[in-house]
This record gives sequence, structure tokens and C-alpha cells, in this order.
Amino acid sequence: MDDLGKKAGDALNSDKGEQASDKALGGAADRADDATGGKHGDQIDKAQNAADSKLGDK
Repeated sequence: MDDLGKKAGDALNSDKGEQASDKALGGAADRADDATGGKHGDQIDKAQNAADSKLGDK
């Protein structure tokens, strides 16, 4: 199981993984912003940035 976690981390830290995580996080943030009528955009952006810093390398 430890090997699987390392492989997942390596995949996320690749350029392709970074692009995929950015796309997924951006889509989720857009849907959350739409669902709240844009009322919580700042908080959504902060959450997106925090998640991206944990997942990616850029």
C-alpha cells in the first residue's frame, strides 16, 4: 500500500498530474461558485489554492 501512495504522489507531482489536478480543482471551484451564486468567491478561491498547494508542486 505504501508503494501505491508513493506512485500516486509521484503522478500528482508530474506536469501532467499538475495539469489534471488544476483542471479538477478549477472545475470544482467553478461549480461551487455557481451553486452559491458567486456570493462566496473569495472563500472558494482560498480553498482552491489551499487544496492545490497540498496536491501539486506548483
